[in-house]
Amino acid sequence: MLKTRLNLAVIAVFLAVSSVSAAAPASQKNDLPKPDFAGFEAKDMPYDKGEAVLLTWPAGAADVPGALYQVYAAGADGVWVKADEFPADSRFAADFDLPFWAWKHDSTLHAMQVELPSFFKDFKTGQEYGFKLKYVNGKTSAESAEVKAVAAANMFNLARLNNLVLLVVTIIVFFWTVSHAKRKGLFIRRIAGLDAIDEAIGRATEMGRPIFYSTGIGGMSAIPTIASTSILSEVARKVASYDTQLKVPHFDPIVMTVSKEIVKQAYTEAERPDSYRDDINFFVSQDQFSYAASVDGMIHREKPAACFFIGHFMAESLLLAEVGATTGAIQIAGTEQESQLPFFFTSCDYTLIGEELYAAGAYLSKEPMLLSTLKVQDFGKAFVMFAVGAGSLLLLAGTWFNWQPLLKVVGHIFKAY
Repeated sequence: MLKTRLNLAVIAVFLAVSSVSAAAPASQKNDLPKPDFAGFEAKDMPYDKGEAVLLTWPAGAADVPGALYQVYAAGADGVWVKADEFPADSRFAADFDLPFWAWKHDSTLHAMQVELPSFFKDFKTGQEYGFKLKYVNGKTSAESAEVKAVAAANMFNLARLNNLVLLVVTIIVFFWTVSHAKRKGLFIRRIAGLDAIDEAIGRATEMGRPIFYSTGIGGMSAIPTIASTSILSEVARKVASYDTQLKVPHFDPIVMTVSKEIVKQAYTEAERPDSYRDDINFFVSQDQFSYAASVDGMIHREKPAACFFIGHFMAESLLLAEVGATTGAIQIAGTEQESQLPFFFTSCDYTLIGEELYAAGAYLSKEPMLLSTLKVQDFGKAFVMFAVGAGSLLLLAGTWFNWQPLLKVVGHIFKAY
């Protein structure tokens, strides 16, 4: 009898414990925290062209691993479309890749950008759209009330304020250099190849031989050709003053037409319009090696005292410069093609290297506006060098001492948005 009572007592205790243990998970599952949708908002995404909406809501205890947020959007027809689904412990305002001066990187606030054209083919800027947020964690779920927003284009992108500041500083420096150039002049380092132009023209005048000037095989839209025509203008002005013969064979007829006007203007400015002839500039051929062969023949026959090869050149560079060297002419060359520079170095007396080709027009004319442009470029290069050095040191310090705010600030300032 006693044994039976003990067995019954054990069974009763076991059943009681089992019922408690089974009820506890159910109670806990039903008591899982739910997100606070009271702060759920939808508004126009700032700093965009008017195709996105920003959704924000407070983070809370419900943002646990395994839980999900689902975002739904609806257009004017009221049909709901699932826009996104992501873990509840992600998508915070702190994750947005925007600079600190334009965005508050708040880790206690969820934030999501919805690109409306991706979900609505009939999307129109200025149209109102509805949004809902659903929370799912196992059998626990919650849904927010509908909120509405209109995507609109923004007039000013505050995220690019650093670029605006840099532009304003550049403009101020430019106008300062223009003023300084007009009052006191600007120092430009000596370029031997350009200083030799007077020597080459003077020698041609003394020897009574012509000067050959080639603008290369580039079109008029090519930057080296534009730089070459600016040098041609200065050469033509000096040639007109010395009353020397100038010949400019052309590969491109459009470049020839432009060069005719440039040379004619140069002769007029030198007060020698009577010495100008239309046959100074003449068309040869638009075939690369036919052009080189024709010019080589002219150089070999007429034996000029000076040859200028300035512009865009390819394989014909050595063919031209080598023949000119055999005639004993002073040769000045310049091109942007790095592969052709060794040939010019070998066979020419002077070669313009790198940006010397683009600075030649300002160097020769001494025009304040051109000199100022050149000087602003130099200031820009100096600024970039300083910024790279200073930025590298700051990033190194931030990484070494683990200063995350410093790393973020430096990264935002030097980023081109």
